[in-house]
Amino acid sequence: MKAIDIRNKYLKFFEKHGHSVIPSAPVIPENDPSVLFTTAGMHPLVPYLLGEKHPAGTRLTDYQKCIRTVDIDEVGDNRHLTYFEMLGNWSLGDYFKEESITMSYEFLTKELNIPAEKLSVTCFAGDEDAPRDEVSSECWKRAGIPEERIYFFGKDDNWWIAGEEGPCGPDTEMFYDTGKPKCSEECNPSCSCGKYVEIWNNVFMEYCKTKDGKYTKLQQKNVDTGLGLERMAMLLQGKETPFEIELFEPVMQKLEEWQNQDLIQSRRIVAEHLRSSMMIINDGGRPSNVDRGYILRRLLRRMTRHLNKLEINLAKLPEMIDVSIEALQEMYPELVKNRQLIQSVIIEEKDKFMKTLEKGEKEFEKIVAKLKKENMTKIDAKTIFNLYETYGFPPEMTGELATEAGLEVDSQGFDALFREHQEKSRLGSEAKFKGGLGSTGETEIQYHTATHLLNAALKVILGEHVHQKGSNITAERMRFDFAHPAKMTEEEKQKVEDLVNEWITAGLEVTVQEMPKEEALKTGAECMFIEKYPEIVTVYSIGDVSKELCGGPHVKNTKELGYFKIKKEEASSSGVRRIKAILQ
Repeated sequence: MKAIDIRNKYLKFFEKHGHSVIPSAPVIPENDPSVLFTTAGMHPLVPYLLGEKHPAGTRLTDYQKCIRTVDIDEVGDNRHLTYFEMLGNWSLGDYFKEESITMSYEFLTKELNIPAEKLSVTCFAGDEDAPRDEVSSECWKRAGIPEERIYFFGKDDNWWIAGEEGPCGPDTEMFYDTGKPKCSEECNPSCSCGKYVEIWNNVFMEYCKTKDGKYTKLQQKNVDTGLGLERMAMLLQGKETPFEIELFEPVMQKLEEWQNQDLIQSRRIVAEHLRSSMMIINDGGRPSNVDRGYILRRLLRRMTRHLNKLEINLAKLPEMIDVSIEALQEMYPELVKNRQLIQSVIIEEKDKFMKTLEKGEKEFEKIVAKLKKENMTKIDAKTIFNLYETYGFPPEMTGELATEAGLEVDSQGFDALFREHQEKSRLGSEAKFKGGLGSTGETEIQYHTATHLLNAALKVILGEHVHQKGSNITAERMRFDFAHPAKMTEEEKQKVEDLVNEWITAGLEVTVQEMPKEEALKTGAECMFIEKYPEIVTVYSIGDVSKELCGGPHVKNTKELGYFKIKKEEASSSGVRRIKAILQ
């Protein structure tokens, strides 16, 4: 079964069961506190899981485009992906365990025709904070899973929380038995031997963890589920890896045809990083040296490096992009529309990287000359790492060049430094992810509302051409990107600041309405990414000065915001300016 067929079956199944189909949010999140990319299906729905009313109702389903950056360096093995699609269904205070589990079992066995004997499930074992989840276990038994294929595990395996505090609860996970023999008598779904593959996770959010670590019951119980599309397609097609399914196979075949070195790991890296990069570019991302732009740059440069390892002529890159778009166009027709843009961004970045490699080679020559002058024969780990971090110079290339120059390299020392670098990156990514989900507090809500006022003030002072291009909010400050061709003058900044504070002092009411999307646009409501919104939308108005499509949350009155102060105005990218501001 093709991936597009699984997706369509999923959405139709849950629509038949009373769920509203909502569109995927972009992989570059709008108005998120601190994350670089949309990392999960529930990510854009956090305000509604925390109590905001969703205009499409209490039962929702969608496919969500996701980017996870923690495992970039693992891509190339037989399972890791940076970009993936997550299918999900949600209950916002509607149904709970019984109906969720019944629907999941029905979809797997009736719609996907997975034999019941192929399925095993896990439930929460219970601890001092919450009881053993016998309710889910009994639901699975009634659905058709025998007791011997129901396993219980602790919080590490079967508990989900949005960050360090906030809504949380036990989950139940579904596993597909690949038919491989057990690695031991104790082999079960928690084992990583490959016999059991997780295919779906249903989270039952019925608790709230407080700052002091206590767990209280939520008034609104939610269900949040996630099913990985590529993994499911791989299993249903009887493939060993996602790189063998129709989304990757055409590119993988071309790479094998063009290569002069047979390296399966490099082919996987090229195919995966190309797809991930195209999805980021399609949703507005561009290479840079910071934040998500740096991730995109890293993906494209890693892809280029492995094309070189395969000894594939880089002039083949436009054709390779075309092959990938053709393989994906049924699922993502927007890639066809943006084909020229995608090609130009990727090829420009490839050209820049080739120049970077030239600089790295020159730096390497200096290092060799210095070592020979000092009668040394080994390149130390820090030097190798600096070549990698500063020049993007691949360590294996350093090793090859060193061998040619009759030098050794401290590869073990480099590996240790690189692992330390990876761990810091991983923790940083996790901190951003947790911050984005767990820190929607009073201060963040105030800053979120203030972005609406700032957007409106910029239109008044600079002109109607101003449109929001992105924002980033933490508990300490707000950052707001907007379309404008020139640096703001001191006078313009002061006028904007004064106008925002005038509106704050006026005590304007913040009101909310639900209406059809087209009607909202006719009333002048502004939004980013109109295509991501459902047919019925939520419109927030601040007095008569601001009207925007938005998911919230917001304050009730502008008097709650305090004093607005612009701290910095600077360029963000071509034609886009950035303001950093605080509320005092």
